[in-house]
Amino acid sequence: MLNDIIIYFDGIPSSIRSIFLISGLAFFLILERGLPLVSFKYNKLKHAAINIFFTLTTLIINLLGASLIFLAYQYNATNGTGLLNLIEMPLWLNIICGLMLLDLIGAWLIHWIEHNVKWMWKFHIIHHTDTEVDVTSGLRHHPGESIFRLLFTSLAVFISGASFGVVMLYQTLSAFFAHLTHANISVPSTIDKILDKVFVTPHFHKIHHHYILPYTDRNYGNIFSIWDRLLGTSITVNKMSDLIYGLDTHMKEKETSNIKTMLLIPFQKYRPPTGSKFSKK
Repeated sequence: MLNDIIIYFDGIPSSIRSIFLISGLAFFLILERGLPLVSFKYNKLKHAAINIFFTLTTLIINLLGASLIFLAYQYNATNGTGLLNLIEMPLWLNIICGLMLLDLIGAWLIHWIEHNVKWMWKFHIIHHTDTEVDVTSGLRHHPGESIFRLLFTSLAVFISGASFGVVMLYQTLSAFFAHLTHANISVPSTIDKILDKVFVTPHFHKIHHHYILPYTDRNYGNIFSIWDRLLGTSITVNKMSDLIYGLDTHMKEKETSNIKTMLLIPFQKYRPPTGSKFSKK
């Protein structure tokens, strides 16, 4: 059973992965209408169009950079390198360890770095400027940031030694969680609190989108929340209704809803948020 799943993802066509991506987006768009967490007063179509533009730039960069991920896998397969190739373990454990290593290095680590290196943070700002977080916000990333994430995904593949099937399974799960955790859906707090002990849930991640520190610099997780819990970067709020989305340095609509302006943010003078650990220079 597990072997069949890995074999399937090992040869999954890009067209099928695209169908998964679009279907997931459509599914959560429907849920947002019936189970909204926040009643936004916004033009949903216009908001989606802006975020889908950035989604398309991410897809183009990932398509162009897919060979880098494959080269990392191929090097490991040829040379027997990578952590998972050095240790014999059952297939189920190999899959779990592969997914966790890919998530730690390819998602959590680069996310943490982006928040702690000023020039990288300026690219990541675009993701945080969304003041109406919904399912389309999940892939709202500046093209420059998409390159950072592609490089770290390739690094994660190289270090982990994960099979190509596990890599493709991870990529699919990562896209699903991007939809799930950003979707504007209300989840019963009891269920959310049980699941967020291991997985990143909608409530767990939305705290990360609160507009001020220290919340902005917490809850970095992509699929697994355990990295934040183990590394001391998790945080909670008493009520989800207390959250205000966006970034205190970029709250003006003329900046947060204009594609050209957002593309230029990384090249503008740095604006220190309240409580910033970066210097003002």
